[in-house]
Amino acid sequence: MNSRNRPAFPEPAWTPPSETEQRLREAGLRGDFPAQVRVLADAELFIAAPRAEVDAAPDNVHWPTGQTAKGLLVRQVLTRGMLPPWHPDWVFHAVTLRWVAAFTWRDPRLFLAVNAGTPAQLLLPTTPEHRAGWLRAYSERERVSGDRFAALRHGPLHGPLAFGLACGTHLAFANGVPWNDVGSVYMGYTHELDTLRDGWGITDRAEWRKQLNALLDGRNSPPEPDFALKVREELRIARGAPPSPDEWRETAAGHAQDLGASPAAVRRIEDLVRRIVRYEARFRADGLLAPDDRVRRTVAYDYGRAVNLARWGLSARFCAPPEAEQAIVHAGALARSAHGSWQEYSAGYALGRVLRFDGEEYGPFHEQNVAAHRVLTEHEGSPWRNLPWR
Repeated sequence: MNSRNRPAFPEPAWTPPSETEQRLREAGLRGDFPAQVRVLADAELFIAAPRAEVDAAPDNVHWPTGQTAKGLLVRQVLTRGMLPPWHPDWVFHAVTLRWVAAFTWRDPRLFLAVNAGTPAQLLLPTTPEHRAGWLRAYSERERVSGDRFAALRHGPLHGPLAFGLACGTHLAFANGVPWNDVGSVYMGYTHELDTLRDGWGITDRAEWRKQLNALLDGRNSPPEPDFALKVREELRIARGAPPSPDEWRETAAGHAQDLGASPAAVRRIEDLVRRIVRYEARFRADGLLAPDDRVRRTVAYDYGRAVNLARWGLSARFCAPPEAEQAIVHAGALARSAHGSWQEYSAGYALGRVLRFDGEEYGPFHEQNVAAHRVLTEHEGSPWRNLPWR
């Protein structure tokens, strides 16, 4: 058939993978250059680099120049939604528009290429005047890096993997990363290595796997909170109604003593019951618990962190995607067997976290729990509203 006689098929519609790319695309179509810069000021930006190069000099960001198809000299960055699939030998530096503006741009012919070769492409001149505008946009940006709900439209939205990822949304929300991304980065390669080393003592794959197994087994958090909560639940079942705080405390202390706990350990159990009672009262006031509800288990805190540790390990190249996905699915199945609803899971996660770190200050650990719970139970795009617990 002569090519001139072939039927014309429309180009397939392009679906922006996240809100960032959609905003860039829409601003570009209407020719709104300042709006594009504002989007970049609010966006996560990434620079690709060979893993061996970064491992050799983690603090040195080598940002080479390249050429576009039209011969323009550029330095390239990508937004999160446009990152390529995970690769063991290629990693990404996480940067901001402020960092990009402060970089040395000696050659006036250089452009900043954002998402080059895609429908969300943007080419920016890099003169001092232009970069000063970037800095102004960054200082006036609408959002901070964390505490925002985000999702990837091409990420898992249904099924066991999505359910497992939804069990890790407390930390994903706090870190401002998409809840359903199992890909090239979490927050950046060197950031993950630093977090795992400083926060978990993890510097290699074997240590990462050991900590992940402990979380999946519910062995990372102390056992005393679930011991005390189990005593209360047994009393409730036996009596047909929740016990009073005094009855609960005395019974839990007696059980601990029967099991051979030392006098000091028994006193800690009594104090723990008092702390749980006070935290639950605060949870009810802040909407984490219904007026007549209570926390049944705190193992959710281990399962939620297991999801994120799997994602961090993937970003740090301690594992490949199949292993991370398997761990995430497993964590979701464990969470589903231990809790009865998203609300129950969230309250258990919150209590496990504050008992571990908050010290009854009702500070950032508690505040982050409340913020995440409210968004994840109310936002129409939240997986908790779109993925059934059972």
